[in-house]
Amino acid sequence: MKVRIGISLGPYATPEGLAAAVGPLEEAGVDSLWLSEVVYGDLVEPLVGMTYALARTSRLKVGTGVAVLPGRHPVLVAKELASLAALAPRRVLPVFGLRPARGPEAAAFPVPGGRAAVFDESLELLRQLLTQPSVTFSGQFFTVTEASVGPLPVKPLDIWLGGSAPEGLRRVGRFGDGWLGSFLTPAEAGAARQQIEASAAAAGREIEADHYGISLAVGEVTPEYARSVQRRRPGVDPASLLPRTWAELRGRIEAYVDVGLSKFVVRPATQAVAGSLERFIEAFVAELLPLEG
Repeated sequence: MKVRIGISLGPYATPEGLAAAVGPLEEAGVDSLWLSEVVYGDLVEPLVGMTYALARTSRLKVGTGVAVLPGRHPVLVAKELASLAALAPRRVLPVFGLRPARGPEAAAFPVPGGRAAVFDESLELLRQLLTQPSVTFSGQFFTVTEASVGPLPVKPLDIWLGGSAPEGLRRVGRFGDGWLGSFLTPAEAGAARQQIEASAAAAGREIEADHYGISLAVGEVTPEYARSVQRRRPGVDPASLLPRTWAELRGRIEAYVDVGLSKFVVRPATQAVAGSLERFIEAFVAELLPLEG
């Protein structure tokens, strides 16, 4: 399996930080840049940030890690992705999740029914729109007639999903082309892969062996990081999920590779982790790019 390690700017993903990062990432040969869905605050909106980064580069791949799909109309999402894929072929990496990581932001993504059911139907319609020249669809939540989103990608876009709850993992098996987990130990991530594979087999599908990954932070445990863990993994010690040093992170990545993961997104736990965005990128390149292969 090809190990690939992308970078998320984390708290640096402001307009100023993104503008400063894309050039050095392209020049250093970093595989991919990932933009998180954080509505409240200074961070760039992920699809807008993707457009900016793709326009400023010629090789760097750019993904959403993870964008919320329920609450966005799948026709508009398909149009955005098809447009980006036409402008930057093979460099668009969409990853979608069920709900925002921060609870209050759910108000920004209203859904016409149960969020999980809307997610499933959105994924079904989205995939049709990205693979068929004209789509007529009548579901519980969405109805479209002869919908077309323009030129379709020559190679169909892979749609990856996040999530770690049992139903979320089953959804990856039924609908996803890959999985990007988070806040899981290597052992837990290995078990999650097995659950996804079982769900895919039950649905008559197969996910490519190198389409399993995880998002990781590096640095010291801060109150903000501890709150993130509490929201996602109540009762889990935040220190058990956060490598403090680059050496610890390299060892953790090797442990994930041993259980079948090969794609990684690494972000700073806090702006203080490396002192500056430039230093974080330099350390990322020096410490992690040699692991790819």
